[in-house]
Amino acid sequence: MGLDGRTIAFLVAPEGTEQVELTEPWNAVRDAGGSPVLVSTQTGTIQAFNHLDKADTFPVDQQVGDASVADFDGLVLPGGVANPDELRLDEDAVAFVKAFVDAGKPVAAICHAPWSLIEADVVRGKTMTSWPSLRTDLENAGAHWVDEPVVVDGLLVTSRKPDDLDAFNAQLLETFATARA
Repeated sequence: MGLDGRTIAFLVAPEGTEQVELTEPWNAVRDAGGSPVLVSTQTGTIQAFNHLDKADTFPVDQQVGDASVADFDGLVLPGGVANPDELRLDEDAVAFVKAFVDAGKPVAAICHAPWSLIEADVVRGKTMTSWPSLRTDLENAGAHWVDEPVVVDGLLVTSRKPDDLDAFNAQLLETFATARA
């Protein structure tokens, strides 16, 4: 599925993003003709991780407080335990996530990233998956949790873990490509 020059925001915290959950969807978007943009709560660079070990750093393209949802066609929320935990404490990040859902734009979240969706109060009535430890949090927020590699509910794509990245990437590309431009 081609993304025909669509611009996709990748929202991450300055530290704690699971590197493979950032880089593999990023490359999938880029390879499909999309323009990925790294958005964070701070300028400079972000520090990615391979589980608990520091991995590479990546330059931030735009600070979330200065970003407009109108400039993007979709949102990817990579996981990592610390990443969404930090994002859900940032008012601008939470508002950015909520604005995507409110605007009817596609959102894809993997692993622990649904914490940001919970904080934005956009999961009620949605069928979703995540890393298993988020099941209770999602259910308490009104979502229906299922244990599947990738789940689509409208324009929301969720996935469990790095092992599911192939299915996650294929589905996010399909959902983002077929969403209204």
